[in-house]
Amino acid sequence: MAVEKTDESDPAAQRSPVDPAALEARGLNSLQVAERQRLQLANVQPHTTSRSVLEILRTHLMTLFNLIIGACALVIILLGRWLDLLFAISAVANVIIGLIQEYSAKRKLDAIALLHQDDIHVLRDGMLVEIHREHIVLDDVVELRRGDQIPADGVMLSSAGLDVDESMLTGESDAVPKRRDDRVLSGTAVLAGSGRFQVTAVGDSAHAVRLAAESKRYQKINSELRRALERVAFWLSIVLLPIVAVVLNGQMQAFGGWGEAWRDGQWREAMVTAVSSVTAMIPAGLALMTTIAFAVAAVKLAQSQVLIQEQPAVEILARVDVVGLDKTGTLTDGTIAFHGAEPLDAAGRPAPATTRSSTALEGTEPWQQVLAWFGADESANATAAALNGPFRALPRHRETSQVQFSSARRWSAVTFADDAGELAGHWVLGAPELLRAPTTAADVAVDELLERTEEVADRGLRTMILAHAPLHGPVVPGETGELGRGERLPDELRPVALLTFKENIRPDARSTLEYFSRQHVEMKVISGDSPRTVAAVAREVGMEVAGHGVDASELPDDPEGLRRAMASHQVFGRVSPEQKRSMVQALQANGHVVAMTGDGVNDALALKSADLGISMGSGAPATKAVSRMVLLDGRFDRLPDVVAEGRKVIANTERVAHLFLTKTLYAILLGLFCGLLFWEFPFLPRQFSTVDFLMIGCPAFFLALMPNTRRYRPGFLRRSVLFSVPMAVAICLGVIAVSIAGRMLDESASAVQTASTLALTVIGLWVLAVALRPMTAPRIVLVAAMYGLLAVVLLLPVSQRYHLFEMPGPELLAAAFVASILGAGVVEGAWRVHERHVEQDPLDPAPW
Repeated sequence: MAVEKTDESDPAAQRSPVDPAALEARGLNSLQVAERQRLQLANVQPHTTSRSVLEILRTHLMTLFNLIIGACALVIILLGRWLDLLFAISAVANVIIGLIQEYSAKRKLDAIALLHQDDIHVLRDGMLVEIHREHIVLDDVVELRRGDQIPADGVMLSSAGLDVDESMLTGESDAVPKRRDDRVLSGTAVLAGSGRFQVTAVGDSAHAVRLAAESKRYQKINSELRRALERVAFWLSIVLLPIVAVVLNGQMQAFGGWGEAWRDGQWREAMVTAVSSVTAMIPAGLALMTTIAFAVAAVKLAQSQVLIQEQPAVEILARVDVVGLDKTGTLTDGTIAFHGAEPLDAAGRPAPATTRSSTALEGTEPWQQVLAWFGADESANATAAALNGPFRALPRHRETSQVQFSSARRWSAVTFADDAGELAGHWVLGAPELLRAPTTAADVAVDELLERTEEVADRGLRTMILAHAPLHGPVVPGETGELGRGERLPDELRPVALLTFKENIRPDARSTLEYFSRQHVEMKVISGDSPRTVAAVAREVGMEVAGHGVDASELPDDPEGLRRAMASHQVFGRVSPEQKRSMVQALQANGHVVAMTGDGVNDALALKSADLGISMGSGAPATKAVSRMVLLDGRFDRLPDVVAEGRKVIANTERVAHLFLTKTLYAILLGLFCGLLFWEFPFLPRQFSTVDFLMIGCPAFFLALMPNTRRYRPGFLRRSVLFSVPMAVAICLGVIAVSIAGRMLDESASAVQTASTLALTVIGLWVLAVALRPMTAPRIVLVAAMYGLLAVVLLLPVSQRYHLFEMPGPELLAAAFVASILGAGVVEGAWRVHERHVEQDPLDPAPW
């Protein structure tokens, strides 16, 4: 068979032409299938659901802090000073914890994404065969049945009442009828009927896959904590090189100058002390503590069925001030519930209560038995199936014919023969508009009834009419006169009952929205459904909505107009996937931190653009892949717990940042002081690592995990810097005073290092004590334990040998104690000023 090569670069253009009539009758033959497989025109799906392992590795390894710490570690290794490598532990632990947490989330997500891989029926060589969806090729004829998920894009060849649920792509919850030549899209599902379509796009070319691929592009999460660390890293990268040069030169000069240091081999000691100074300037432990806090929060939330896919996601929700809510799957669970049934008289008006049968309470009225039949029908759509619970008294007589529901005609019907007694006749269940048919009885007040149904619809309820027609005369054109042979409604049709249905509201939706309202978080409902329906659901869950909601199809396209609309309205309907993303971006342009919830592919772009995307565990795999957080059990009420965890992470990390930035600043000041005066740096790397552990590392671990309900306040980095500067100056002055005393008393370098370690740790632990306030029993125990460990480090012989400590003389020891007390006094005074002018929040009188 000749191959038409119209475009050498496009394999799809090289496939053999197919006769449309033959394709529709017999499908592709074996040779045509093999040819398309050779040209790689099969429906192979991309299996990547989230960031690759390489991307995760790059994110955690390639940071400025890690590069600096790595370079310093390499110097220490080359010098053979293995015992001075403790400073690298925090960087290694930070990378390992981050990798484990994100890779674990990736594995969970990949496991979720393997669902929905059902087989599909295709027509090949004139026979229907069942194959895996990835074995479908371009031009295949696929047969669709109720419940099937459409595996690829295509064009309908035939339809027998085929209704498709396109809500995962469009957000519209209403069924969409499909006729010949209509387009169908991958990712949608068949609700009713059957049909066949020709595949026109497979694999990466399919609409749903393209949408998912666009949404999967990696985008760095908007984390204030990470931004603060990056700003610290940026400024350090600017000042570090000149500071390192000053420190290294000062250490060389302290050992007799560059020439003498090289000749005597003292350059090794100079390099070690320079590394000690540089590593002390890097707040690598802050990144580690932040990672640990995020990881612990992620593990805790995972036990509540909340999957955190990127560590800072917990922090983001604590900062969110606008939540964008998708209606279906978020406020509602996507199912239809029966709401009520009102009997009507022969004219279509509400039946008087006095004429209603007492058997109505038992559900045995003829019309109620018919509703039970519709609810129990295997081919019932979602709305009719909702009748199965409230109506259970099935008719004792079998039906003689039926018409299945189709969204094209919007009704279904069943016929009972004359021997069925009161059940005899044609019963039609469908949209109220069916009464506009010319076959409706002339005395029925159709307009009045339809006006009532519109009023009911404004309350967010769906309406259906159950109507009845006698068996006289032919029902529809046709030889047999059976109902359904031409799908024309029967003559003398009269309404019997007005039925109302509603979408099932999630039981946790109202309480969760009330929680966000108390937290001053604004809510926007953004849905593909009718604005009236969306507005009614929003009211039902407790939102105050004026009017009927905004029809997004009428919104302006320009960004400024959209920003104004998002600022002044809460409920939006008829929103396209692209509009959802634009709305999120408009909210961000208005200065908001935005979280977006959703479960369909149509939500993926918006979830990707939001500061925090939250998907439901039952949602589309592509949507879960791009979200930062997945509610595995779909429970909306998990979010308050996430907010609490986020607040704890932010508040505790701010306290930890106070300590680490204090260390960075005093290390820089000490390094510059010693470098400019050509003094030997008063600490070895191993000594500095131990001091770090006592005054920051160990306490920070407990501090990062302590309960903390402080509300989020912007300006995290500013407050940390304002706290750190006076504390660092106090510590630096204390250590410098000890160094001056040591030089005046002509003490050895080891004795000066020991006294300096004592002063640094005592003052540093006082900084810890003020950062922990208000003090509680566990916090007092923590500080006391660190002071006890300091005594052990200074007095234990094994520790003295490891740290190269030498007990100073009485004069130097006394000078160290005096410097420590004075330094602690300066720290106390600086804290009181900071608390009064920086920390106080009028909305949170007890901020810590």
